[in-house]
Amino acid sequence: MDALSDNRHVPLCIDLDGTLIATDSLWEGLVSVLIRRPWLFFAAIFWALSGKAVLKREIAARLAHKGADWPYRDEVIARIKQAREAGQPVWLVTGAAESTAKAVADHLGLFDRVLHSTDAENLTSSRKRERLVSICGDGGFDYAGNSRDDLAVFDAARRAIIVAPDSAARKWGAKNRAEFLPLAQISPLAILKSIRVHQWLKNVLIAVPLVLNHEFADTNLVLAAIAAFFSFSFLASAVYIVNDISDLANDRQHPRKRLRPLASGAVSVPVISVAAVALLAASVALASLLPPLFWAVLAMYATITTAYTFVLKRKLLVDVFTLAALYTLRIVAGAAATGTDLSFWLLAFSIFFFLSLALVKRYVELDELANSDDAQLKGRGYAGSDKDMIGQAGVASAFSAAMVLALYVHSDEVTSMYAQPWLLWPLCPLILYMLLRIWILARRSQMHDDPVVFIMRDWRSQVTTFVGAALVILATLNVW
Repeated sequence: MDALSDNRHVPLCIDLDGTLIATDSLWEGLVSVLIRRPWLFFAAIFWALSGKAVLKREIAARLAHKGADWPYRDEVIARIKQAREAGQPVWLVTGAAESTAKAVADHLGLFDRVLHSTDAENLTSSRKRERLVSICGDGGFDYAGNSRDDLAVFDAARRAIIVAPDSAARKWGAKNRAEFLPLAQISPLAILKSIRVHQWLKNVLIAVPLVLNHEFADTNLVLAAIAAFFSFSFLASAVYIVNDISDLANDRQHPRKRLRPLASGAVSVPVISVAAVALLAASVALASLLPPLFWAVLAMYATITTAYTFVLKRKLLVDVFTLAALYTLRIVAGAAATGTDLSFWLLAFSIFFFLSLALVKRYVELDELANSDDAQLKGRGYAGSDKDMIGQAGVASAFSAAMVLALYVHSDEVTSMYAQPWLLWPLCPLILYMLLRIWILARRSQMHDDPVVFIMRDWRSQVTTFVGAALVILATLNVW
């Protein structure tokens, strides 16, 4: 690498979108604004027809992002600091709106000058080149960019630095021996991580009514349950994407959620938005094969999850009751898809069991707060002082779930359905063992932030689940 101090009067100009930050501020802003304010869709069309610079300004004015809320590339920031240490001035030169560009510059405090789009000029491609040449002269600046739009600027720069290039920028850089800034590799599985395929295991609850009613030998009902499983899974993944887009700013401030593909910039907002639409279409297509009642349950799930994403998750206690209800709704969906009967006992047990797990999730998040009763959980309605109360409520819910299960085992319904109902009694201590162990680990700060995922991965929980399932099967057999 040539010494950066060769010419202290030659600025290093840094592009923003896709270069300094691992996202496109316009696309991310547009989708984020429309998700929260869908009624602005036609206004956005009018802004776009008025010019891209106007669209950028209007979207930036309505976007809640601050300078700290963008996914910055550490490698680019290190390169900027290296240039500054060598005495080279550094400019932020971007097609983004003024408010976005200045917020980034103020947050980082690394730029000597900021050039950005205005209502009269969208500062990209040839317009960016002309502006820089008019100020610095041809070859009078170094430029770091990443895309086809930057090729015209590369041609006029003294030194081209290419960051996370698209195919056109990569080809230009190889031909012109440009400097490529090495970045951490992005996994091609990032989209699968974004749609959270591992969370689909939660939808196995759809099969519970079929199993408990001993109708799992009916091929048609099994196929209906499978179709319902994937319909629910595709819809849930689409909702996860919408939730992640709407909560990007908070996720990027979270110690673990900031590593999610969308929050980190490993997946672009346009790509993941197309994936969400495709998942929604697939969910509707599968639902069309199932009874109308399943449609009603699916629509209810979509409505509640949407309300949770935008309103309910910020409400004290309402959020955890909503999560428990959404798990229970999966069981209702299974009954609707297969036409099997629902037990009052099953629904009551489900509410208490999943309420306990939802409270664990909030307890873990509160446990990660600063050691202060006044600390607020970002994006939620909880303070640090609520942790003990949440813990008490969660343990009480665990015992309530076990109590409901005990009453169910002793009911006439079980006596009529199971040949050996006494084999179901061990389920009560097994459920308590699983839930209380989770709560003990949570209090030790050893719990994953999602207890359902923890159950799926923890071998002790898996063994407990397997033993419980075996007892249910054995209880149906008339062999004693």
